[in-house]
Amino acid sequence: MGEILALVEARLRTALGEPDARAAVTFLGTDRIEVLRFVDGDVVRYATLGMSAQPMADPTAALADPVKGPRAELVLSVRAGLADTDKVLRGLAVLAASPQVEGLIVAPGASLDLGKPLWPGAPFSSVLVAESGGLVEDLELDEPMEPVRFLPLLPMTHNEAAWKRVRGAQELQERWLSHGTDLRDPLRTSVTLD
Repeated sequence: MGEILALVEARLRTALGEPDARAAVTFLGTDRIEVLRFVDGDVVRYATLGMSAQPMADPTAALADPVKGPRAELVLSVRAGLADTDKVLRGLAVLAASPQVEGLIVAPGASLDLGKPLWPGAPFSSVLVAESGGLVEDLELDEPMEPVRFLPLLPMTHNEAAWKRVRGAQELQERWLSHGTDLRDPLRTSVTLD
């Protein structure tokens, strides 16, 4: 487990630079989850470290495989200085612990909901999980382990989350793209939905 997390942290540092802050959260019955903060000009990136220590298990499986299964870490990017986004650290740790706590498999297209604002005053309480491989390249592990995927999180307003449940992740992403939505804006309003 420690060896995997060392490789994951090295990959994050290679892609995002040196973290300028880190916080750790441990929930009862789960492994420790850290959240690292990286500043890149006017963008702040928060990345989890610890979610990939164990593979995510199918909640319907009788026995969880300790080696095989998808592994992931979460990455959230927001514009710096517009909101108190550092308060997202605990929320990100909660989302990263959800595979252990709730038996979820976090994959692209999924919605994750905190049930409260991501940070104080945020118009978002949920996120859309996007495809990996863009900002931070997947980390290949020795067989039979699956690679660690670094999944970007895209904050959704309540209306966007409801629209996504009906129309799907792909249509919401296309709507954001066609309207030129700045998904890094921590104060943005909902995209126009019809």
